[in-house]
Amino acid sequence: MKVVDFSQENTILGKYVSEIRDKVVQKDSMRFRRNLERMGELFAIEISKCLNYETKEVTTPLGIAQCRVPSDQIVAATILRAGIPVHNGVLNVFDQAQNAFIAAHRKYGKDNKFDIRVEYSSAPALEGKVLILADAMVATGSSLLLAYKKLCESGEPAHTHFICAIASRQAMETLSKALPHKRVTFWVGAVDDELTLKSYIIPGLGDAGDLCYGQKM
Repeated sequence: MKVVDFSQENTILGKYVSEIRDKVVQKDSMRFRRNLERMGELFAIEISKCLNYETKEVTTPLGIAQCRVPSDQIVAATILRAGIPVHNGVLNVFDQAQNAFIAAHRKYGKDNKFDIRVEYSSAPALEGKVLILADAMVATGSSLLLAYKKLCESGEPAHTHFICAIASRQAMETLSKALPHKRVTFWVGAVDDELTLKSYIIPGLGDAGDLCYGQKM
């Protein structure tokens, strides 16, 4: 698995990461969602550089133009609900992409242990296509891995791009071990080193879903 960590580069994406982390800026939920959406757009633009392309003839009012356009079929997927703004950013760039959705959540038991449960999935056939799977936060990597495996029941993608705003170092290691030979690239805004006993990322940003859409019932 290839990893692209944008916190190691000078890019405007770092500004968006700083704002989604900032507990004062977080009070503006619309700005929080928009920053995640903008991150999705930037990830998508970077991914576009990795695609296959073909030449297309386009008729203008004055003649014929030769244009380079992607030839890959794109499927944009997300884990509900925090991943939706990132997913929307991907769709702003790949506006003709097919879509897939996964609902997954933690079911806690004793001693802060939990299982990841996938309760809903909807996906087109993925065989030979490029899958872009978006989430806001990747703490342990378990949800993302289960979502990926569930989606792959619809076929094996030619390449998969995982994208998220913030991930933990543990998640990166888990995914690298689970997908050593897969055609997978992980794009991340920042990688944090610590998890709490409940597997929340530190310093992280809090609960991305709640910050986007309000607290759960």
